[in-house]
Amino acid sequence: MSHIDTKNLGFDSKVIHSGAHHDAYGSATVPIYQTSTFAFDNAQQGADRFAGTASGFIYTRLGNPTINALERQMAELEGGFGGIAMSSGMGSVSTVYLALLDQGAHMVGSATVYGPSRLLAEKHLSRFGVESTWVDTSNLDSLRKAMRPNTKMVYTETVANPTMDVTDIRGAAEIAHANNALLVVDNTFASPYLHRPIEHGADVVLHSVTKFLNGHADVVGGVVVPKTEALFRQLRPMMTTLGCNMDPHQAYLVIRGIKTLALRIERAQANAMRIAQWLEQQPQVEWVRYIGLPSHPQHELAKVLMSGFGSMIAFELKGGLEAGRTVMDSVKLATLAVSLGGVESLIEHPASMTHAGVPRDHRIEAGITDGLVRYSVGIEDVDDLIADLAQALDRVGDWARGKKAPKVGIAD
Repeated sequence: MSHIDTKNLGFDSKVIHSGAHHDAYGSATVPIYQTSTFAFDNAQQGADRFAGTASGFIYTRLGNPTINALERQMAELEGGFGGIAMSSGMGSVSTVYLALLDQGAHMVGSATVYGPSRLLAEKHLSRFGVESTWVDTSNLDSLRKAMRPNTKMVYTETVANPTMDVTDIRGAAEIAHANNALLVVDNTFASPYLHRPIEHGADVVLHSVTKFLNGHADVVGGVVVPKTEALFRQLRPMMTTLGCNMDPHQAYLVIRGIKTLALRIERAQANAMRIAQWLEQQPQVEWVRYIGLPSHPQHELAKVLMSGFGSMIAFELKGGLEAGRTVMDSVKLATLAVSLGGVESLIEHPASMTHAGVPRDHRIEAGITDGLVRYSVGIEDVDDLIADLAQALDRVGDWARGKKAPKVGIAD
């Protein structure tokens, strides 16, 4: 089988062909090398591999052909030096923090960041002398004011979880680099199909591959892609030391999921636009945050930064927490569950679920209100999804203007 140079191919071709592993049997897909260890031809070969003077595999925690195929693919899709696959998204966050932050260092993070990413810094790294400040990174002035002489990292998300704020990655990179700090971007909500932070100045990109990259709610995993070889050599040894390597079967499933990434996102974001526009017209809805709507405060920035608007929506009902709970308990087609980015639509309540560990005053300050509902739009028939939301909203109270829930596929 010939090797394909995928460097100059379009993104849709790269998700199919990049990172491919070619073996002696001509496998059309990447095989699963479900082995913990690898045999050496002789003692010298083993010694050379451990010394780093010879290529080859030693032990799956250190490297594996299936996992490496995914790592090469992610490096190409994100435009970085190399990929480092992990057993979970939080494994990626932990590896980045522990590899790049020393005692006495300070980091500035987005206040609306995924709850455990913030808790890891505030509750655990603080015990080892790492300080953190959490601000609205979509406001570059706030970010600039938070920088200190000992700031070593700026940590943000392409699209904030769950408030859907958008940070100007290029502007954040300029601020970080002017202070000799690194910019780390969690690109989970966008995926490299919609945004590639390294192209805008980020130093490290990470993902929970559990979400859009895998896309089928059957794998937990993470990946880190540094821009440079120097950063790669800092990060990879930390991953192997922590032991949070990905499993070969996980990697195989993620590779398979990535092949349909472009198709899934196109369908899901088309659905999301329809649903967001519909939600804005509903009398029970206080506000809607979807970056594809002109009403979103960073809509114009998103148009510049991203090639699409994704499929994540946040909204709040006028009845607050109880109204939101009623809707979540009433949906029939959307699944009441955490996570996101799969083929199925998911709905959840951040204040009591994904961000429950963040103190309430910090949540409110970051814009994560008690009534905020996060909706990950899937690839189902959009009319069915709207009908599902309509019958759930109908249970919150009488429809304004005398309207009834449309009867499209969802029975009471």
